[in-house]
Amino acid sequence: MVKRRHTSLDSNPGCAVEAAISLIDGKWKCVALWYLQERGTVRFNELMRLMSGVTQRTLTNQLRELEADGLINRVVYAQVPPKVEYSLSDRGRTFIPILLSLSAWGEANMDLFQQSETAAS
Repeated sequence: MVKRRHTSLDSNPGCAVEAAISLIDGKWKCVALWYLQERGTVRFNELMRLMSGVTQRTLTNQLRELEADGLINRVVYAQVPPKVEYSLSDRGRTFIPILLSLSAWGEANMDLFQQSETAAS
């Protein structure tokens, strides 16, 4: 799936917000960033274990997009079996305060999520 990215900012005040969201848009991107900020350097299989419910293909795609956008680093070691490690880039580390704020907001508003689940069932 090809995602539309903001290539230039216009005078629309929301454009910068849309551009930022386009970098982290994806069900698993913020979760991956969370574990990378929490654990430092992480191997692919460890991320798979931490993020229960994500498929290998989806995680691979989300990590590739995060790497392409400069939010994470990917290091491949030439060995058998292959070893790949992921970590936050300098730009990705600037996102940590936002992740922490999202986490705090989520905890403070957990009742909203519980109400949504109750209404859906």
